[in-house]
Formats: sequence, C-alpha cells, structure tokens
Amino acid sequence: MDRFKLLLERCTRKRMSRGQFIKLCISGLALLPAYRYFLKPLGAQPSGASGRSKRTIHANYDLVAVGGHDPYAMTVRAIEAMGGMGRFVRKNDAVLIKPNMGWDRTPEQAANTNPLVVAALVELAFKAGAKKVNVFDITCNDPRRSYENSGIQKAAQDKGASVYFPEEWNSTEARFAYPSPLENWPILKDALSCDTLINVPVLKHHGLTGLTLSMKNLMGVCLGNRGLMHQDIGRKLVDLTDFLKPELTVIDAFRVLVRNGPTGGDVGDVVEKKTILASVDSVLADSYACRLVDVDPRSIPYLAHAFERGFGICDIDKARILKLGA
Repeated sequence: MDRFKLLLERCTRKRMSRGQFIKLCISGLALLPAYRYFLKPLGAQPSGASGRSKRTIHANYDLVAVGGHDPYAMTVRAIEAMGGMGRFVRKNDAVLIKPNMGWDRTPEQAANTNPLVVAALVELAFKAGAKKVNVFDITCNDPRRSYENSGIQKAAQDKGASVYFPEEWNSTEARFAYPSPLENWPILKDALSCDTLINVPVLKHHGLTGLTLSMKNLMGVCLGNRGLMHQDIGRKLVDLTDFLKPELTVIDAFRVLVRNGPTGGDVGDVVEKKTILASVDSVLADSYACRLVDVDPRSIPYLAHAFERGFGICDIDKARILKLGA
C-alpha cells in the first residue's frame, strides 16, 4: 500500500497525507461499477464474427447464360433477364464487387475477370441506388501491377467504384455454427459488412483444383496462409461460400484460360467461349460453367463436396435456366 502511495505521489508530483490517499482509493472503488458498465462492453467482446445473413432474392431465373461479342452488353443483358439489379441491390446499399484480379496479366491473357464485366456491374449497382461500390482482391502477384494491368482498376474507377488494396488490420476471425476447418480464419471485414456481395470470377483452368470458379474466387477475401487454405480445399470453400452468402454470382466465360492456370500468360492457352453467366446460386453457376469446358463438376473438389453435402442447387436439369444468344 505504501509503495502504491509513493507511486501516486511520483506521478502527480504532489505529496499526500494518508487520509487523502485512502479517500482517493475509495473514490476509485466507487467508479469501478461505472467502468465495468461503460467500458467492458467495448473491450471485452470476443473477437471474430459469424457469417453474413442470408437474403431471399426473388430473381426471374436461377441462372441466365448470355452469348455474344460484347462482355459489357452481355453482362447488362444477363442482369436484366434475372430481373434487374434492383433485385440484388437496394437503395443506399454498400456493395462489394469481388472480381479475380490476382495476377499481373492483361485481359487478353484471361487470368483475371474481364474489366468490361466489372464495369457493367458497377454501373448497374449505382443505377439501382447503391450508396457506394467497393472493388478489391487479395492478389497473388504485386497488387499495384495486378490492379493496373488487369484493366479492372481503371474500368471500375471510371464508373465511380472505390478500388483499393485491402489492409491486414481490417480483418476479423471467422466463427461458424458448426465445426469448420475455417474456424478463426482471418476474413476481411469489408466482405462481411457489405449489404450486397457480387462475386465475379473468371472461368479458367487451375493446376490444383481443376478449375477456378466462383467459390474459389472467394478466397480473395481471406488472409492467412494460402498454402494451408488448399488443404481440404473442397470443404473449406463450401464453408466459405456458406459464410459469405453472395447475393449474386456472375461468371466471366468470355475468354477462358484452358491450360497452365491459374497464372497463364500465353494467349495460345486462351479460347473464346463468349458467355456470361449470372446466378443466385454459386453451386449452380459453377456446375453450369463446367459444362462450357466439358469438365465433370464432380471432378472439382469443392463442387464434389457441395453435392455430397446437398449445398446449393446441385441438379442443373431441375434449375430454372434461361439461355440467350447474340
């Protein structure tokens, strides 16, 4: 007690009597309940966050497939056929459009999402009443070169989107209501706090998983060790999709990297499928995209796990699908 009194005197540079010291201690004890009431809720909450709330979307179709020659116009047509962007974006919504722009590659090399697809979605979101539209990705190559050379940064900014590099501090740990290998995995907060999440992958070959599709594209909001993410990747990606619950999935299958993915680099590995897919269901979108490149969906680890778990729309033949040509 005497040592504590001496410490207070040194901090305040004032000598105090024993009575003054006791009175100060009693005052501090009296304030303790207030401290617990006002400050504890701010500092003592457990870290981490549960997933995004699932919204019921009443779209005209489960999936729309549009063929054509202009990725921008095809994207607009696909969303209009689904019922319009107003089905997905409400007035004053904060929207996240999550493309694949992880690689220092040009649009012709097809390792990233076509910038015209992203630009169309940004414009449609603002027309539907979005307050702000964010665009970002955790890249594999240098972020600045990937953002610029993909063409997505300029295309999205020209339409009014905020395009930025995610910061590691702005993350939270994932919490699941069921056992998951992604428990405690760091997830970017901006992917959880958005009102509408639009997932916009490019269809392409991947050396490990066979194909990169919409569920794998969601890895771009996850921090942590990418190598560990690929262990038991089928289950992890289904859990991640369940956690994030995107309202809309748009798959860019205009140019498709069919070999040497995910990085690519040789335009000789690219074929033109000239197709844009829009869907309310990630599993359905990914399964349909597999057909475009003659791949069995069950050969893709995360789709195989989704089918086994009964997650999403697994039966293409029973889905409401609209096909539109050029």
